[in-house]
Amino acid sequence: MAKIFVLDTNIILHDYKSVKSFQDNDIVIPMAVVEELDKFKKGNDALSFNARAFMREITKLTDRNKFGKRGVPLGGKLGFIKIEPNHPFAPEFQDLFKDDIQDHRILSTAMWVRDNNPDRFVALVTKDINLRLKAKAAGMEVQDYLRDRMDDEVTESLEREVIQLEASSEAVQRLAYGQDNCMNWREVSQKEPAPNQLYLFDFGGESICARYDASRKVIALVRSREAYGIRPRNNEQKFALDACLNPKIPLVSLTGGAGTGKTLLALAAALEQADDYDQIILSRPTVVLGGQDIGFLPGDQRSKMSPYIQPLMDNLDVIKRGFKPSSKQALKLDAMLKDERLLISPLAYIRGRSLGKVYFIVDEAQNLTPHEVKTIITRAGEGTKMVFTGDIFQIDQPYLDQWSNGLTHLGEKMKGQALFQHVFLRKGERSELSEIAAKLL
Repeated sequence: MAKIFVLDTNIILHDYKSVKSFQDNDIVIPMAVVEELDKFKKGNDALSFNARAFMREITKLTDRNKFGKRGVPLGGKLGFIKIEPNHPFAPEFQDLFKDDIQDHRILSTAMWVRDNNPDRFVALVTKDINLRLKAKAAGMEVQDYLRDRMDDEVTESLEREVIQLEASSEAVQRLAYGQDNCMNWREVSQKEPAPNQLYLFDFGGESICARYDASRKVIALVRSREAYGIRPRNNEQKFALDACLNPKIPLVSLTGGAGTGKTLLALAAALEQADDYDQIILSRPTVVLGGQDIGFLPGDQRSKMSPYIQPLMDNLDVIKRGFKPSSKQALKLDAMLKDERLLISPLAYIRGRSLGKVYFIVDEAQNLTPHEVKTIITRAGEGTKMVFTGDIFQIDQPYLDQWSNGLTHLGEKMKGQALFQHVFLRKGERSELSEIAAKLL
């Protein structure tokens, strides 16, 4: 018989289309979940959007139907969905879960569904680790939502995108010092490389960086370039800056630990190409405890945004310190900020915009869901370039991890596309103290 999956609130807030991800099995939504979703219906963030979108889907399904014993059909070859009233714990569990909280109401309803369907497999699906532990303690089958979860091989492959090879001295010499600074890919590979595949060649103790240019079908030299006073300090930063400066690659993801220069390189590249874009936008998700919007913070919009944009301002200050206050570059930066040609804003304020001819940098992108990353990229208009930066091992969202966050998802799904390049930065360059702390603590 069809299985029954009882969904927690965080599944719907993570992916409002999740109810259609369980094939021909049935879905049960506890009334406690509906009550929690009601608290999220107002607001401009992704959680509010998902809550509203889910309720609209349910309204459509139930427009002319009443919930029967099994519920209403989801359509196609899918199962049924039903909203189940809250049910108390069985007497033997009432002393175990004394607090009357929504998590306990969801768990007690899931256990009631299980006990009233003894001939069917019933599982609670939640991304809340604590609730999963409570469910296991009560003997309830419980699962994580794995539809957009990548495996370990994917996260490891994103750290190994640079291929270190040996080639004939003649071929590498042509690449490094020849007139065209390129080599035929057949000199290092039996099959054609994926677009934007990165290579590292050793030539007389010197590292030669290269990238496969699919449009020219050659392995081309990646030079050490300067962008608005910022120069790369290692090979990984050389690859990253090259990707951010390349107008033929409109989508870039930069991952790595603290102090590796991800945001600084992206910002420097944007400023170097400021004349090619109508606006440069730096943004980051506003991660707040309790899923609250930043509207609960005191003060006007500028003071509300201050805690979130300060890290971006710090990177801007690093670039400004490289120039005299009266220099042409420093004055240009001040003018761009004043005219909002350089705009720093939380991501919540970007939703709904159409981004045409914009250099768009999304910092801390590991705190975005795959659906949020997709929503942002689909806003890109003609002439727009997007750079996502983040560290998949420093996630502040309670229901995301290194396998299910949007940045990992982006790197895996877009891999091999000519319009996309991913670079993993391994070496910290902020300070010796920062690098040691990142490794040892």
